[in-house]
Amino acid sequence: RQRSQDHQPAERRNIDRLAERRQTDDAAAGRFDSAQPKGAKGDKPRDPEAERHIVVNAHHIGAQALVYGVDGQLAMVQEYGDGDLFGAITALDSGPQAADVVAVETLRAALFLSADFLALIEAHSAVGLAVSRLLLRQLRSATGRMVERMTLTAAGRTRAELLRMAIDEDGRRVIRPIPVWSALAVRIHTSRETVSREVSKMERLGQIRREDGVLVLVSPRRIEADI
Repeated sequence: RQRSQDHQPAERRNIDRLAERRQTDDAAAGRFDSAQPKGAKGDKPRDPEAERHIVVNAHHIGAQALVYGVDGQLAMVQEYGDGDLFGAITALDSGPQAADVVAVETLRAALFLSADFLALIEAHSAVGLAVSRLLLRQLRSATGRMVERMTLTAAGRTRAELLRMAIDEDGRRVIRPIPVWSALAVRIHTSRETVSREVSKMERLGQIRREDGVLVLVSPRRIEADI
């Protein structure tokens, strides 16, 4: 594990402990999937009773929920990182899954029958609280992306996503490694050409620069002002 549990949010530590306990208890029954390689897709079981709730344990962004829009363009619905949940929430969720969940890096995942997971939530209040917080965070993220899709241009969404991806490093805002523009386009539901044009424009304006495998946001305030 790349990070100490002491530095993880409490709800993610609860989910991680639950996953580790499940790994020990259910390994013999085949309910723990030790690894999902990059590009693997989550199952879409036909039988609602077999739908599973999955706990992700990944180094960074382990998986994405992807759909094709009416224009044939691939779009990202949600991202799942260390400690996140996806799949059927309860045994009552018998509808088809709307999106494919695809691994974007090798990840570890604990698999639960949806009915079993619901029983764990009912039996352990800490698990229920952790799940509620995680789902609210996912809802906020999805709502924010939906609002951006309706209110910002593709260029504005490109800038907003770069700001969101940046981290503090030695007093600078950087993105490491430099994003793949086609992958960035999927995150904000636009074309790779649109992203490439906007990035080139930002470079000409001196707002960003490439440096030793990282993208440096030279002027985050100017980038935000132009959204």
